[in-house]
Amino acid sequence: MPLTPSLKETATPVAEPRFKKLARLLGPGIIAVLSWLGAGDLITSSVAGASYGYAMMWVLAISLLLRFLIVNIIARFQLCNNQGMTILQGYAQLHPLFAWFMLGYALLMGHLINAYMIKGAGEALAMLLHIDQPLLCSVAVVIAVWLLVGRNIYAMIEGVMKVLLAIMTLAFLTLAIMSGPDVTGIIKGTIGFSIPPDEGVHGALLVAVSVIGAVAGSIANFVHPYVMREKGWTGPEHKRIQRNDLLFAVIVGIVINLAIWVVGVEILRPNGIQVNTLADLGKALEIFFGPLGWYIFFIGVFATLFASISGKTTAFPMLITDAFQHIQPKRRERYGKVFHNDPMHRWFMLFILVTPLIWSLPGMPDFVTLTLGVNALNIIGLPVISLGLLIMSNQKSLLSKEYRNNWFENIALTFATGLALWVAFQLGTELLA
Repeated sequence: MPLTPSLKETATPVAEPRFKKLARLLGPGIIAVLSWLGAGDLITSSVAGASYGYAMMWVLAISLLLRFLIVNIIARFQLCNNQGMTILQGYAQLHPLFAWFMLGYALLMGHLINAYMIKGAGEALAMLLHIDQPLLCSVAVVIAVWLLVGRNIYAMIEGVMKVLLAIMTLAFLTLAIMSGPDVTGIIKGTIGFSIPPDEGVHGALLVAVSVIGAVAGSIANFVHPYVMREKGWTGPEHKRIQRNDLLFAVIVGIVINLAIWVVGVEILRPNGIQVNTLADLGKALEIFFGPLGWYIFFIGVFATLFASISGKTTAFPMLITDAFQHIQPKRRERYGKVFHNDPMHRWFMLFILVTPLIWSLPGMPDFVTLTLGVNALNIIGLPVISLGLLIMSNQKSLLSKEYRNNWFENIALTFATGLALWVAFQLGTELLA
């Protein structure tokens, strides 16, 4: 018997720094935060706070809970189904119409979401450069994203954007703490379940629907499984790390949304500032931090929007191509499982990135109105998404018992479907009136 132990036995693993290990493991969650935190969260939370105080905080609480549950169920299905299906294939096996719905819905919402993102990024860049040419700046943003997405330099640019986003988030968090939030008001608003009378330019129901749409109903929630797939998380063994990763993303989202809401209530509302433009929101940081706060805000907003446009231009075409290949199976046989190999993927990417520029033309709705309107439209897809998810996440033929929904998840998905239908009815009634 050899006295010298083998290399495998004697090798001592080098301890990896805890922060580096955490950042490496929590990749999809960080990308999910960047994907979710766009103008939608920024505008809806600030408008709700500035116009209605803490009265509608319950809407944010329910939306964030639904986001965690819906995305967790979506991710769990993709990881744990016994056929190795993507989330879209899971929907499509219920009925062929689901694939058609997802194709049309993702094309429409990808176009509209990028529309307000590109418009906002153009306005932020024009403000920073002190030029009155937001359309020209929006065109520059589109060209920059097209040149950078998918190239090696983009990873470096995205890293810089994350740092700038972190600085803006820290500024809002500091501002929220300094403003002395009313904790009692936050608690009352969270359990109040009331829609206050309309104030300001944007009605209470529209704002509430926009918050739900931006958070719980967003088609961007479908990006997470595709990012997991790119990360290599493909089986039940990744379920625990996926859940922790998603929980991290949602907690970060709670902190950021709450900070922006508090700034709206404690700073914008007392000063009589209604959020009608990006500049109105920038005033909050300028009031406390002077000109430096103004620059931190607009640099942070531009970084957030640029990163979101890049993320959505990368992720949405994967979802759309997946749906398109399911409708035309011969394309999947021809080009394989790598979506980028399908020539249509590039055309979908061009559509998602270039066509939204029409919303930046003069005479189109302003940035805040466009943001609220598009996020309210998100609610249209929520009944179909939650109902389909309710059915397929309970399928015994695809999921073993431990991976199917528990009673709370089934109630939550049923509630989400009912909530979306009720909101759609209320909006329809209001529009007809």
